[in-house]
Amino acid sequence: MAGGDREDASSLQSSGGAGNVSVGGGDGGGGGVRSFVLKAVCLLGGVLLLRKLTKAKTRWDHTRLVADALTGEKFSQEQAARDPMTYFNLRMLACPATVLDDGAKVLYFEQAFWRTPDKPYRQRFYVVRPCPKEMKCDVEVGSYAVRDIEEYKNFCERPKDQRPQPEEIPGDISEHLTSVYLSACARGQRCLYEGSTPPGGFPNNWNGASRCTSELTILKSGEIHCWDRAYDDEGNQVWGVRQGPYEFKPGTSKNRSYVEHDTASLSIDN
Repeated sequence: MAGGDREDASSLQSSGGAGNVSVGGGDGGGGGVRSFVLKAVCLLGGVLLLRKLTKAKTRWDHTRLVADALTGEKFSQEQAARDPMTYFNLRMLACPATVLDDGAKVLYFEQAFWRTPDKPYRQRFYVVRPCPKEMKCDVEVGSYAVRDIEEYKNFCERPKDQRPQPEEIPGDISEHLTSVYLSACARGQRCLYEGSTPPGGFPNNWNGASRCTSELTILKSGEIHCWDRAYDDEGNQVWGVRQGPYEFKPGTSKNRSYVEHDTASLSIDN
C-alpha cells in the first residue's frame, strides 16, 4: 500500500510535472500565435490601406472631381496685374444647378468683369459627364447656351426659392456650343486634368469666325486655365487672347462657402 501510494504519488508528481511543462509550453505557443496574428492583421491593414490609396478612379470619380474643381468663384486679378495690356480682371463663377437622369452634373456658369459681377457678359450651362467609352479621355465638359439668360442672371447668388428649380433646368439647356475632353494628368505634374476641343474645334459665327477651339487645364492648386480662340475660314484668329490662357485663381473661402454647400446637396450616387 505504501509502495503503491508512493508509486501513485510519484506518478502524480510526474504527471503534474508533465502537465506543468505542457501548460508552460501552451503559454509560450499562445504568445507566439498572438504575435503572429497581430503581425498578420497589421500587414493586412497596410495592404488594404495601400490598395485604397492606389485604387484606380472610376469614370464617375473623375466626373465628380472635375465638377467640384470647376465649382466656385475664381479671378484673373493677378494675371491682369502682371499684364494689363493683354488680360482683363475677370470673375468666373460656377455652381451646381441639377443632375440629369444619366447622372451627369449640370453647372451654371457666368463670367463678368470684376467690377460688375452682377452684369455677366457670358452665361452657360456646363454638363459634366464621363467621356464616351470609345474615346481615350476621362471627362467631357459640354458647354451649352442658356435658353433665357435674364432668368438665370446671378443664379448662383440668389436664394434657392428665387431662382429656377433643378427640375426646370433640363428644359432650359439650349444649343450645344462646344465640348472639351479632359484626361487625368500623370503623377508629378502640376495639373489634375487637362484637355481641349477635338481637332478643328466647333462651329462659331461670332465676329467673323467660322470655328472656335478651347483648352482647359485644372491645377492641383485650384486654378483654372482656359484658352478660347476663334478662326475664320482662312485660319486667321479673329477673337481670343493670342499670348496664352487666362489664369483664374480661387476666391476666398467666404466667397465659396455657398457653392460648397450646394455641391454637397447635389452629389452623384454612381
